[in-house]
Amino acid sequence: MQVLSPRIDMAAFYDQLATASQRVLMLDYDGTLAPFKVRPEEAVPYPGVSEALSALMAQDNTRVVIVSGRRATEVADLLPLGRPPEIWGAHGWERISPQGEMWTQEPDEAARAALIRAHDLAERCRVAGSRLERKPASVAMHWRGASESDVEPLRKRLVEAWTPLTDGVLEVLPFDGGLELRARGTNKEHAVKAVLSETAPNSPVAYLGDDITDEDAFQLVKAQGLAVLVRPEFRETAADVWIKPPQELLAFLERWRAAPGQ
Repeated sequence: MQVLSPRIDMAAFYDQLATASQRVLMLDYDGTLAPFKVRPEEAVPYPGVSEALSALMAQDNTRVVIVSGRRATEVADLLPLGRPPEIWGAHGWERISPQGEMWTQEPDEAARAALIRAHDLAERCRVAGSRLERKPASVAMHWRGASESDVEPLRKRLVEAWTPLTDGVLEVLPFDGGLELRARGTNKEHAVKAVLSETAPNSPVAYLGDDITDEDAFQLVKAQGLAVLVRPEFRETAADVWIKPPQELLAFLERWRAAPGQ
């Protein structure tokens, strides 16, 4: 673990966990809890992660929330836990409660029409090994399976095709392994803001993520808790702490579990 922010005292954070009656742990999925895979259905959690999260949830005073760019139901299928977690999917456009209730937001009519057009344009840009994904409020091109020589030309063609659609309705956002065109107004920050609004101000909170799409969530959670970058290699980030998966990730989860709270 490497502390990146001078304001962070990890010993004090763990002491706060030990005396808290409510704690909130928010985690991204791909790249954070599971390694990236070309085939997304093969991205199962690192060994020990499901067990560690199940142990945390069994304590009852830790609210475990998964915040992912994936569809919420995909995360639920990939993450077997002792009890169902709360899941925010599609960058905050979907939510599944621990009781299995699901809510989905829809972008407005203009955004929906633009996304249909964006999907058609992206189909013309595809190369061998790439994968086009349609979500409730976005279109994502994944190029993790494409040859390295094809990635940059693909990225440039996509940007050229999608840029005319970004006039106030949609925005182009890079992620680790691809590019996404998404309706404005909701993202992972929205999910974190909703969770924090339901959390007592003095409760210890942490958000763990790996991608550029987690940076807005990092910025928001820092006002109340700990922002943790989870990546094998360091990158520039607003996070307070950097940990490498899976060993340091598991150590962090175990340290959280060992601070039982009130």
